[in-house]
Amino acid sequence: MAVVLVDAANVLGARPDGWWRDRAGATSRLLRRLAQLAGRVLPAPGGGRLLCGEVVAVVEGAARAARAADGVTLVRAPGSGDDALVSCAVRLTEEGRDVVVVTADRGLRARLPAGTTVAGPGWLYDALTGGPA
Repeated sequence: MAVVLVDAANVLGARPDGWWRDRAGATSRLLRRLAQLAGRVLPAPGGGRLLCGEVVAVVEGAARAARAADGVTLVRAPGSGDDALVSCAVRLTEEGRDVVVVTADRGLRARLPAGTTVAGPGWLYDALTGGPA
C-alpha cells in the first residue's frame, strides 16, 4: 500500500480555475475529492498499479483554513509547505512506507528522499476522474 502525499498548493495551481479567489474553499473542495482515493487501486506513475492506503495533504498559507475531509490526513504547515512536505516524506520513508509525492515543483522534488516516486498534478487529476494516468 502506498501513501499519496499531496502538495495541495501545487496541485491547485496546476488548474487556472479561480482557486486564488478563495484558497481555503478551493483547498477544501480538493480535500473532499482526495478522500475518494484511499483504498482504491490506481494506475501507478510510470505504469503498473498501486493501492492507495492513505492520502496525506500538505497545506500552507491561507489554505490552512481549509476544512479537513474524512479520509485525508491534513498537515497544516506552520511555515513553508515545502519544508512540511519534505519532513512528511522523510518520516514516511523512514517508517518503510511506499510514498508517491504529487507535485510539479522541481525544487521540491530535488529535496525528497532518494527513490521517492513522484507524480505531477495531471496524474492526480486523472486518478480523481478515472482518466488515463
